[in-house]
Amino acid sequence: MNTPARLGVYALGLAVIFGGALGAGSAVGSTGPAPVADARPAASADPGDGHGTHAEPAPGATAGATASGEPVPGGLQVSQDGYTLLPETTVVEPGEARDFRFRVIGPDGRPVTGYRTEHGKKLHFIVVSRDLDDFRHLHPELSGDGVWSVRLDLPGAGAYRAFADFVPEGGGAMTLGTDLQAPGDHAPGAPPAVSRTSTVDGYTVTLEGDLTPGASSRLTLKVTRDGRPVTDLQPYLGAYGHLVALRAGDLAYLHVHPDGEPGDGRTAPGPEITFHAEVPSRGDYRLFLDFQHEGTVRTADFTLRAGELPAPAPTPTSEQKQKQKPEPTPSASDSHGDHDH
Repeated sequence: MNTPARLGVYALGLAVIFGGALGAGSAVGSTGPAPVADARPAASADPGDGHGTHAEPAPGATAGATASGEPVPGGLQVSQDGYTLLPETTVVEPGEARDFRFRVIGPDGRPVTGYRTEHGKKLHFIVVSRDLDDFRHLHPELSGDGVWSVRLDLPGAGAYRAFADFVPEGGGAMTLGTDLQAPGDHAPGAPPAVSRTSTVDGYTVTLEGDLTPGASSRLTLKVTRDGRPVTDLQPYLGAYGHLVALRAGDLAYLHVHPDGEPGDGRTAPGPEITFHAEVPSRGDYRLFLDFQHEGTVRTADFTLRAGELPAPAPTPTSEQKQKQKPEPTPSASDSHGDHDH
Protein backbone atom coordinates (compact mmCIF):
# COMPACT_ATOMS: atom_id res chain seq x y z
CA MET A 1 0.00 0.00 0.00
CA ASN A 2 3.00 2.29 -0.40
CA THR A 3 3.00 2.79 -4.16
CA PRO A 4 0.82 5.13 -6.19
CA ALA A 5 -0.46 2.19 -8.22
CA ARG A 6 -2.14 0.77 -5.12
CA LEU A 7 -3.86 3.97 -4.00
CA GLY A 8 -7.58 3.51 -3.89
CA VAL A 9 -7.39 -0.18 -2.89
CA TYR A 10 -9.60 0.60 0.03
CA ALA A 11 -12.13 2.56 -2.02
CA LEU A 12 -15.68 2.76 -0.75
CA GLY A 13 -17.71 -0.21 -1.81
CA LEU A 14 -14.75 -2.58 -2.20
CA ALA A 15 -16.17 -6.03 -2.80
CA VAL A 16 -14.15 -9.21 -2.89
CA ILE A 17 -15.58 -12.30 -4.51
CA PHE A 18 -14.66 -15.91 -4.41
CA GLY A 19 -16.40 -18.56 -6.43
CA GLY A 20 -17.72 -22.11 -6.16
CA ALA A 21 -16.25 -24.81 -3.99
CA LEU A 22 -13.92 -27.68 -4.60
CA GLY A 23 -14.02 -30.64 -2.24
CA ALA A 24 -11.46 -30.86 0.54
CA GLY A 25 -10.48 -33.72 2.83
CA SER A 26 -11.39 -33.67 6.50
CA ALA A 27 -9.28 -34.68 9.46
CA VAL A 28 -9.81 -38.14 10.91
CA GLY A 29 -8.48 -39.97 13.97
CA SER A 30 -4.70 -40.02 14.36
CA THR A 31 -3.04 -37.78 11.85
CA GLY A 32 0.00 -38.59 9.79
CA PRO A 33 2.16 -37.21 6.99
CA ALA A 34 0.40 -35.48 4.12
CA PRO A 35 1.60 -35.26 0.52
CA VAL A 36 3.69 -32.24 -0.39
CA ALA A 37 1.44 -31.22 -3.27
CA ASP A 38 -2.32 -31.31 -3.55
CA ALA A 39 -4.06 -33.28 -6.25
CA ARG A 40 -6.16 -30.26 -7.15
CA PRO A 41 -5.79 -28.74 -10.62
CA ALA A 42 -4.01 -25.50 -11.24
CA ALA A 43 -6.23 -22.43 -11.49
CA SER A 44 -5.94 -18.74 -12.01
CA ALA A 45 -6.75 -16.27 -9.27
CA ASP A 46 -9.81 -14.14 -9.51
CA PRO A 47 -8.78 -10.48 -9.17
CA GLY A 48 -10.67 -10.54 -5.88
CA ASP A 49 -8.54 -13.31 -4.38
CA GLY A 50 -5.99 -12.61 -1.73
CA HIS A 51 -5.87 -9.10 -0.33
CA GLY A 52 -8.96 -7.64 -1.82
CA THR A 53 -7.78 -5.60 -4.79
CA HIS A 54 -4.46 -6.88 -6.16
CA ALA A 55 -2.49 -6.50 -9.32
CA GLU A 56 -4.11 -7.64 -12.53
CA PRO A 57 -3.20 -11.13 -13.71
CA ALA A 58 -0.13 -11.41 -15.87
CA PRO A 59 -0.61 -11.32 -19.65
CA GLY A 60 -1.35 -14.78 -20.97
CA ALA A 61 -2.52 -16.13 -17.62
CA THR A 62 -5.33 -18.63 -17.91
CA ALA A 63 -8.41 -18.42 -15.76
CA GLY A 64 -9.15 -21.52 -13.69
CA ALA A 65 -12.72 -22.68 -13.23
CA THR A 66 -14.75 -25.50 -11.79
CA ALA A 67 -16.64 -27.94 -13.99
CA SER A 68 -19.63 -25.57 -13.84
CA GLY A 69 -17.52 -22.69 -15.16
CA GLU A 70 -17.31 -20.85 -11.82
CA PRO A 71 -13.94 -19.32 -10.78
CA VAL A 72 -11.85 -21.47 -8.46
CA PRO A 73 -11.70 -19.94 -4.97
CA GLY A 74 -8.35 -18.88 -3.55
CA GLY A 75 -6.39 -21.31 -1.42
CA LEU A 76 -7.89 -24.54 -2.77
CA GLN A 77 -5.01 -25.15 -5.17
CA VAL A 78 -1.31 -25.74 -4.57
CA SER A 79 -0.37 -24.66 -8.12
CA GLN A 80 -1.61 -21.80 -10.29
CA ASP A 81 -0.41 -20.17 -13.49
CA GLY A 82 2.84 -22.15 -13.29
CA TYR A 83 3.55 -21.20 -9.65
CA THR A 84 3.66 -23.94 -6.98
CA LEU A 85 3.79 -23.73 -3.19
CA LEU A 86 6.46 -26.17 -1.98
CA PRO A 87 6.98 -26.59 1.80
CA GLU A 88 10.08 -28.40 3.04
CA THR A 89 7.78 -30.56 5.15
CA THR A 90 4.07 -30.92 5.71
CA VAL A 91 4.46 -32.49 9.17
CA VAL A 92 4.78 -30.10 12.12
CA GLU A 93 5.21 -31.38 15.67
CA PRO A 94 2.49 -29.83 17.85
CA GLY A 95 3.42 -27.68 20.83
CA GLU A 96 6.95 -26.98 19.57
CA ALA A 97 7.92 -23.64 18.04
CA ARG A 98 10.08 -24.33 15.00
CA ASP A 99 11.11 -22.59 11.81
CA PHE A 100 8.77 -23.56 8.99
CA ARG A 101 10.31 -23.12 5.55
CA PHE A 102 8.82 -23.15 2.10
CA ARG A 103 9.44 -21.91 -1.43
CA VAL A 104 7.31 -20.76 -4.31
CA ILE A 105 8.50 -22.38 -7.54
CA GLY A 106 7.95 -20.27 -10.65
CA PRO A 107 7.05 -21.21 -14.22
CA ASP A 108 10.77 -21.60 -15.00
CA GLY A 109 11.14 -24.28 -12.33
CA ARG A 110 13.23 -22.06 -10.06
CA PRO A 111 12.39 -20.54 -6.65
CA VAL A 112 10.77 -17.13 -6.97
CA THR A 113 12.87 -14.35 -5.43
CA GLY A 114 10.99 -11.26 -6.65
CA TYR A 115 7.71 -10.27 -5.01
CA ARG A 116 5.63 -7.12 -4.98
CA THR A 117 4.95 -5.52 -1.62
CA GLU A 118 1.23 -5.70 -0.90
CA HIS A 119 -0.23 -4.14 2.25
CA GLY A 120 3.18 -3.70 3.80
CA LYS A 121 4.46 -7.24 3.20
CA LYS A 122 5.75 -9.33 0.31
CA LEU A 123 3.82 -12.40 1.46
CA HIS A 124 1.03 -13.07 3.96
CA PHE A 125 1.01 -16.56 5.49
CA ILE A 126 -2.20 -17.84 7.08
CA VAL A 127 -2.40 -21.09 9.05
CA VAL A 128 -5.77 -22.37 10.28
CA SER A 129 -6.94 -25.63 11.81
CA ARG A 130 -9.36 -27.68 9.73
CA ASP A 131 -12.06 -27.23 12.38
CA LEU A 132 -11.59 -23.44 11.95
CA ASP A 133 -10.93 -22.89 15.63
CA ASP A 134 -7.23 -21.91 15.55
CA PHE A 135 -6.05 -19.06 13.28
CA ARG A 136 -2.65 -17.46 12.70
CA HIS A 137 -1.71 -14.57 10.38
CA LEU A 138 2.07 -14.62 9.97
CA HIS A 139 4.67 -12.78 7.89
CA PRO A 140 7.70 -14.92 6.94
CA GLU A 141 11.14 -13.64 6.07
CA LEU A 142 12.59 -14.21 2.58
CA SER A 143 16.18 -15.27 2.03
CA GLY A 144 18.15 -14.52 -1.11
CA ASP A 145 17.72 -18.04 -2.49
CA GLY A 146 13.92 -17.81 -2.45
CA VAL A 147 13.31 -19.69 0.82
CA TRP A 148 10.65 -18.28 3.15
CA SER A 149 11.01 -18.93 6.89
CA VAL A 150 8.58 -18.30 9.75
CA ARG A 151 8.37 -19.39 13.38
CA LEU A 152 5.39 -21.71 13.67
CA ASP A 153 3.88 -23.27 16.79
CA LEU A 154 0.76 -25.40 16.31
CA PRO A 155 -1.31 -25.80 19.50
CA GLY A 156 -2.23 -29.46 19.16
CA ALA A 157 -2.50 -32.54 16.99
CA GLY A 158 -4.72 -32.40 13.97
CA ALA A 159 -5.04 -31.23 10.39
CA TYR A 160 -4.26 -27.66 9.34
CA ARG A 161 -4.37 -25.64 6.14
CA ALA A 162 -1.65 -23.11 5.23
CA PHE A 163 -2.20 -20.28 2.73
CA ALA A 164 0.47 -18.20 0.97
CA ASP A 165 -1.01 -14.91 -0.30
CA PHE A 166 1.33 -12.97 -2.61
CA VAL A 167 2.00 -11.25 -5.93
CA PRO A 168 5.14 -12.40 -7.77
CA GLU A 169 6.94 -9.86 -9.94
CA GLY A 170 5.59 -10.25 -13.45
CA GLY A 171 2.65 -12.33 -12.27
CA GLY A 172 -0.84 -11.87 -10.90
CA ALA A 173 -2.19 -12.00 -7.38
CA MET A 174 -2.74 -15.48 -6.04
CA THR A 175 -3.38 -17.50 -2.91
CA LEU A 176 -1.90 -20.99 -2.84
CA GLY A 177 -2.66 -23.56 -0.15
CA THR A 178 -1.25 -26.75 1.26
CA ASP A 179 -2.28 -29.17 4.01
CA LEU A 180 -0.21 -29.56 7.19
CA GLN A 181 -0.40 -32.34 9.75
CA ALA A 182 0.44 -32.21 13.46
CA PRO A 183 0.89 -35.87 14.50
CA GLY A 184 -1.03 -37.34 17.42
CA ASP A 185 -4.48 -38.48 18.42
CA HIS A 186 -7.10 -36.00 17.37
CA ALA A 187 -10.86 -36.06 17.25
CA PRO A 188 -11.96 -33.45 14.71
CA GLY A 189 -14.75 -31.18 15.88
CA ALA A 190 -17.37 -29.06 14.21
CA PRO A 191 -16.64 -25.40 13.43
CA PRO A 192 -17.62 -22.97 16.21
CA ALA A 193 -21.31 -22.12 16.41
CA VAL A 194 -22.76 -19.00 14.84
CA SER A 195 -21.62 -15.97 16.83
CA ARG A 196 -21.61 -12.22 16.18
CA THR A 197 -19.68 -11.17 19.29
CA SER A 198 -16.03 -11.82 20.08
CA THR A 199 -14.07 -10.97 23.25
CA VAL A 200 -10.27 -10.80 23.23
CA ASP A 201 -7.94 -9.27 25.86
CA GLY A 202 -10.72 -7.13 27.32
CA TYR A 203 -11.94 -5.89 23.94
CA THR A 204 -15.40 -6.73 22.64
CA VAL A 205 -16.03 -6.73 18.90
CA THR A 206 -19.56 -7.00 17.54
CA LEU A 207 -20.52 -7.73 13.95
CA GLU A 208 -23.56 -6.33 12.16
CA GLY A 209 -24.74 -7.40 8.72
CA ASP A 210 -25.49 -10.62 6.90
CA LEU A 211 -23.82 -12.61 4.14
CA THR A 212 -26.06 -12.95 1.11
CA PRO A 213 -24.84 -15.46 -1.51
CA GLY A 214 -24.17 -13.86 -4.88
CA ALA A 215 -24.54 -10.29 -3.64
CA SER A 216 -22.28 -7.70 -2.05
CA SER A 217 -22.77 -7.82 1.71
CA ARG A 218 -21.96 -4.95 4.06
CA LEU A 219 -20.35 -6.05 7.32
CA THR A 220 -19.68 -3.55 10.12
CA LEU A 221 -17.48 -4.47 13.07
CA LYS A 222 -17.50 -2.29 16.17
CA VAL A 223 -14.63 -2.35 18.70
CA THR A 224 -15.21 -1.45 22.36
CA ARG A 225 -13.24 -1.82 25.57
CA ASP A 226 -14.85 -1.83 29.00
CA GLY A 227 -18.08 -0.77 27.35
CA ARG A 228 -16.56 2.31 25.71
CA PRO A 229 -16.01 2.73 21.96
CA VAL A 230 -12.38 2.52 20.81
CA THR A 231 -11.84 5.62 18.65
CA ASP A 232 -8.06 5.49 18.28
CA LEU A 233 -7.37 2.26 16.41
CA GLN A 234 -3.90 2.18 14.89
CA PRO A 235 -3.07 1.35 11.29
CA TYR A 236 -1.91 -2.21 10.77
CA LEU A 237 -0.43 -3.03 7.37
CA GLY A 238 -1.98 0.15 5.99
CA ALA A 239 -5.52 -0.36 7.33
CA TYR A 240 -7.56 -0.17 10.53
CA GLY A 241 -8.53 -3.81 10.16
CA HIS A 242 -7.90 -6.92 8.09
CA LEU A 243 -10.61 -9.51 7.58
CA VAL A 244 -10.10 -13.10 6.44
CA ALA A 245 -13.12 -15.30 5.69
CA LEU A 246 -12.99 -19.08 5.30
CA ARG A 247 -15.85 -21.28 4.21
CA ALA A 248 -16.52 -24.26 6.46
CA GLY A 249 -15.90 -27.58 4.74
CA ASP A 250 -13.48 -26.76 1.94
CA LEU A 251 -11.76 -23.73 3.57
CA ALA A 252 -12.12 -21.56 0.47
CA TYR A 253 -10.14 -18.41 1.27
CA LEU A 254 -11.13 -14.74 1.14
CA HIS A 255 -9.07 -11.79 2.40
CA VAL A 256 -10.70 -8.38 2.35
CA HIS A 257 -9.99 -4.89 3.58
CA PRO A 258 -12.28 -2.17 4.87
CA ASP A 259 -13.78 0.91 3.30
CA GLY A 260 -11.29 3.75 3.22
CA GLU A 261 -7.77 3.91 4.60
CA PRO A 262 -5.95 5.80 7.35
CA GLY A 263 -5.24 9.40 6.42
CA ASP A 264 -7.75 9.65 3.58
CA GLY A 265 -9.66 12.41 5.37
CA ARG A 266 -12.89 10.46 5.75
CA THR A 267 -12.06 7.16 7.50
CA ALA A 268 -12.28 7.37 11.29
CA PRO A 269 -9.93 5.23 13.42
CA GLY A 270 -12.82 3.36 15.00
CA PRO A 271 -14.90 2.27 16.63
CA GLU A 272 -16.45 0.90 13.42
CA ILE A 273 -14.71 -0.84 10.55
CA THR A 274 -16.81 -1.63 7.49
CA PHE A 275 -16.17 -4.31 4.89
CA HIS A 276 -17.92 -5.47 1.75
CA ALA A 277 -17.69 -9.12 0.74
CA GLU A 278 -19.51 -11.45 -1.61
CA VAL A 279 -19.86 -15.16 -0.92
CA PRO A 280 -20.95 -17.72 -3.51
CA SER A 281 -23.12 -20.11 -1.53
CA ARG A 282 -25.18 -20.77 1.55
CA GLY A 283 -23.34 -22.23 4.51
CA ASP A 284 -21.19 -21.32 7.49
CA TYR A 285 -18.24 -18.95 7.21
CA ARG A 286 -15.57 -18.18 9.78
CA LEU A 287 -14.36 -14.59 9.88
CA PHE A 288 -11.16 -13.40 11.57
CA LEU A 289 -10.54 -9.69 12.18
CA ASP A 290 -7.02 -8.40 12.91
CA PHE A 291 -6.95 -4.94 14.52
CA GLN A 292 -4.27 -2.95 16.34
CA HIS A 293 -4.62 -0.82 19.45
CA GLU A 294 -1.97 0.51 21.82
CA GLY A 295 0.75 -1.22 19.83
CA THR A 296 -0.69 -4.74 19.98
CA VAL A 297 -2.42 -6.67 17.20
CA ARG A 298 -5.39 -8.75 18.31
CA THR A 299 -7.68 -11.16 16.46
CA ALA A 300 -11.46 -11.38 16.91
CA ASP A 301 -13.33 -14.32 15.43
CA PHE A 302 -16.93 -14.84 14.31
CA THR A 303 -19.14 -17.39 12.57
CA LEU A 304 -21.86 -16.33 10.14
CA ARG A 305 -24.38 -18.42 8.24
CA ALA A 306 -24.91 -17.16 4.71
CA GLY A 307 -28.33 -17.31 3.09
CA GLU A 308 -30.06 -19.07 5.96
CA LEU A 309 -33.54 -20.11 4.83
CA PRO A 310 -36.58 -19.29 6.99
CA ALA A 311 -37.85 -22.10 9.20
CA PRO A 312 -40.55 -24.17 7.47
CA ALA A 313 -44.11 -23.79 8.70
CA PRO A 314 -45.09 -26.52 11.17
CA THR A 315 -47.16 -29.38 9.78
CA PRO A 316 -50.72 -29.17 11.15
CA THR A 317 -52.04 -32.06 13.22
CA SER A 318 -55.09 -34.10 12.19
CA GLU A 319 -57.23 -32.17 14.67
CA GLN A 320 -55.99 -28.85 13.29
CA LYS A 321 -56.68 -30.00 9.73
CA GLN A 322 -60.25 -30.96 10.75
CA LYS A 323 -60.82 -27.52 12.26
CA GLN A 324 -59.50 -25.86 9.13
CA LYS A 325 -62.09 -27.62 6.90
CA PRO A 326 -64.74 -25.15 5.65
CA GLU A 327 -68.34 -25.54 6.82
CA PRO A 328 -70.58 -27.23 4.16
CA THR A 329 -72.61 -24.80 2.02
CA PRO A 330 -76.40 -25.43 2.19
CA SER A 331 -77.86 -26.71 -1.10
CA ALA A 332 -80.60 -24.85 -2.95
CA SER A 333 -83.21 -27.51 -2.02
CA ASP A 334 -82.34 -27.19 1.64
CA SER A 335 -82.73 -23.46 1.39
CA HIS A 336 -86.21 -23.80 -0.19
CA GLY A 337 -87.33 -26.23 2.43
CA ASP A 338 -86.86 -23.65 5.11
CA HIS A 339 -89.55 -21.36 3.60
CA ASP A 340 -93.35 -21.50 4.23
CA HIS A 341 -95.60 -21.93 1.22
